[in-house]
Amino acid sequence: MKEQFLERMKMYLKDEFSKYEKTLDEEAFRGIRINTSKIDVDEFLKLHICECYPSKICPQSFYIPQQIKSLGNHPAHIAGLFYMQEPSASSAVEVLDVKQGDWILDMCAAPGGKSTQIAAKLNHTGFLVSNEIETKRAMILMSNMERLGFSECMITNARPNDLAKEMQGWFDKVLVDAPCSGEGMFKKHQSAIEDWSVEHVEACAQRQKHILDNAYEVLKENGILVYSTCTYSMEENEEVIYDFIQKYPDMKLVDCNVSFGRTGFAYKDLDVTKVRRIFPMDQGEGHFVAKLVKQGSSNELKKKALSSSVVPSYVEDFFENQLKERPKYLLQLQDKIYIKNSPFIKLKKIHILRQGLLAGEMVKNRFEPHQHFYSAGIHQNQFLKVYDMNDDECIKYLQGNLLQVEGYKGYTALTWKHHPIAFAKGDGMVLKNKYPKGMRIR
Repeated sequence: MKEQFLERMKMYLKDEFSKYEKTLDEEAFRGIRINTSKIDVDEFLKLHICECYPSKICPQSFYIPQQIKSLGNHPAHIAGLFYMQEPSASSAVEVLDVKQGDWILDMCAAPGGKSTQIAAKLNHTGFLVSNEIETKRAMILMSNMERLGFSECMITNARPNDLAKEMQGWFDKVLVDAPCSGEGMFKKHQSAIEDWSVEHVEACAQRQKHILDNAYEVLKENGILVYSTCTYSMEENEEVIYDFIQKYPDMKLVDCNVSFGRTGFAYKDLDVTKVRRIFPMDQGEGHFVAKLVKQGSSNELKKKALSSSVVPSYVEDFFENQLKERPKYLLQLQDKIYIKNSPFIKLKKIHILRQGLLAGEMVKNRFEPHQHFYSAGIHQNQFLKVYDMNDDECIKYLQGNLLQVEGYKGYTALTWKHHPIAFAKGDGMVLKNKYPKGMRIR
């Protein structure tokens, strides 16, 4: 560990430094968060996926034992019933206080832990824009949103100032989980230690202030902004919030109204009793959270909705054969068909990776469905043709094998313990494998 970093932590923590230093030799906390848009907590715990110990930070978050190294190939994970997330990482969204119907922007969203947490709380209502500026990370974000089965969302790959230009005054709530020096991730990522320097901390702080400038623009009057980091430095936490409030006097720092963690570090006249810090001594790997309300007015740009697309009859036939109810809104982009519960939004210059749920693709006058259509929780009880796999069949199928199951013709939703996980195409004698090759397990 770098000596300069330890000296700074000694200055911050004073008498508690020895307790913190001891945690550096301990393994990082590990956890999962249950996706309540697909399964409630009690039902999930009855599956007995692994030992789970409740977290005080979030009701859906649980610690798991260190000896459990991977759950990525478990059917429950593939079905999107949970997300691997250390419990303190769920703190910011708990402070955001999501309500169904909210319009929310997650400005720095990859890899998707906080976006999937927000979307689960929205439960297919409102609208979530999940943005990531780095393209590769944005693709990981999209993959996680797809696996957990969300439809009322948009995944964007854009700079914060581009979002501010087109989405001014749109959002009830904005989360800025800012890129930071990652001091709380030292036990998890060796690269965070190697990259650390005071100069890097200061550079992160400047970037964070720029992102917050744009977050201010997209927030509605009386809207809520939550700022969070996974670092300990005052430059990136209390000082960023202090400077933000000085620049925007209509932004009021309010109490996070949570019992976890501890108050912030004293800085000028900032009321640090209203912000929250989490250290390893608080059963978390390191987080800072602040909550602000915009009391001034906002210039809200008009939202432009796209008309629902008129699609070929064979696409309509597909939905009629697969679902109890036709999707409310359809959008055709080239050969792909997307669906949503609410109108699609039109943007001019922002790079949209996905809006809504990718239902499938038109190929030579036929419709080929996409995995997202079947993994989405929105259709949990809507499929007309369903085959529920047992544990052995599920593993066999996820490995790329067909199922010796008679009586099913055409596209069929496959479930595991009645939770959507994949799809197949039956010929009456077998269910042919349609699980994407790149997702198959070994």
